Amino acid sequence: MTRQALFAKRVFFWGGIYGILVLTPLYFMEEMLARDFPPPFSHPEQFYGFLGVALAWQFAFLLIASDVRRYRLFMLPAIAEKLLSSISTLLLYAADRVVAMTAAPAVVDLVLAILFIIAFLRCRKLSDSEVG
Repeated sequence: MTRQALFAKRVFFWGGIYGILVLTPLYFMEEMLARDFPPPFSHPEQFYGFLGVALAWQFAFLLIASDVRRYRLFMLPAIAEKLLSSISTLLLYAADRVVAMTAAPAVVDLVLAILFIIAFLRCRKLSDSEVG
């Protein structure tokens, strides 16, 4: 495996593992979050819907890591997932609409988005060098 492919594999693997570790406990924290960050959720289906979609993406990251050449194009929506989420949250923080505790994971996601972009670009070099 080339250095470029190994880099991409590690970035997506550890990105997926990190996400699973961070998101899974939230399924059991609705009451605590409602108490510590009032008001309680008026639409819990949105909270659990977000968690479900976000957790599904972590498994997609693990799939990408399993074969970065084959799943290279899936890196594009993975990048979008990280950028859309992190930038939205950071803009909300800048507007004083969310607390720093909410913004901190968005910074991690922004770093992951940058690493995903680098992985995508490095894998392009793999594809170009393999052709002809």
